[in-house]
Amino acid sequence: MIDTKALGYVVIETTDLAKWEHFGSRVMGLMVAPSVQEDGVLYLKMDEYPYRFRIVQGEQDRFGAAGWEVAGPQEFAHAVRELEAAGIACERTPAAACKARLLSEMVAFTAPGGLRCELFYYLQLDYLPLVSPVGVKAFVTGFNGTMGLGHIAAATPDLEASHRFFTEVMGFGQTDYLHLHFSPDPADPGQGLHFLHASNPRHHSLALFQSKEPLPGDLVHLMVEVPDLDTLGGFMDRVHANGVRVITCLGRHTNDRMVSIYVETPAGFALEYGFDGLQLDWSTYVPTFSKRESHWGHRWGQG
Repeated sequence: MIDTKALGYVVIETTDLAKWEHFGSRVMGLMVAPSVQEDGVLYLKMDEYPYRFRIVQGEQDRFGAAGWEVAGPQEFAHAVRELEAAGIACERTPAAACKARLLSEMVAFTAPGGLRCELFYYLQLDYLPLVSPVGVKAFVTGFNGTMGLGHIAAATPDLEASHRFFTEVMGFGQTDYLHLHFSPDPADPGQGLHFLHASNPRHHSLALFQSKEPLPGDLVHLMVEVPDLDTLGGFMDRVHANGVRVITCLGRHTNDRMVSIYVETPAGFALEYGFDGLQLDWSTYVPTFSKRESHWGHRWGQG
């Protein structure tokens, strides 16, 4: 089994780099990364890591890949063997491309259910401070970024196969299972949502949502966390000032306690921007089964 440490970075494809630069820096409060440059690519920084967002000029607006981090070369070699033993085709990234991206080694693959993934180790820390153009002082990523950039929620047409792969091969642990009903029809079977944690205290680094329908931007949502309510409030003001579409109003989730708002990104998928998410001790934690998504708020289509 692989020991997946955290969500190290995300790759996003865009038809308009300038739109993402504005959204990432002027709305989210990220910083254009000073330590890495690549033609046709925008890198955005949030903490000690040289970047957390790799946004690539392309022909579509969509989620590109989740970059999952392992600890080092031995763990990486073990992970590749585990993936291949599970029948996953791995594409090894050339050394020159890894060097340009400040990585030691990386492979790309598609997980059961369709989530595009990259697996890597040693993304070189530059330790440069976040200098946000809108005054965001920090994002919650753990000591030296060990908790990763946040979490993603990905849709899968085969929840069982996706869950089995990420728990039995990628080494994620179960945090919570939530069953949602979007219709008042009593015959509606609803849709399942697994919350899975990596080897860090964040409540979940990955959620798997049962859906046979394609989603805008090929992702349900991406979450980043800030340290306090005032930083979240500043984001909400910038969302309205920049005409960003609000998907849900402010609310507090039940399972991870996150206070957050959801808005639409330039790629079409949602961004959850929140604070006060749980950090847990997995040696004593007991997984939960939930029937309710939020304690309050998170109403659709309301700012």
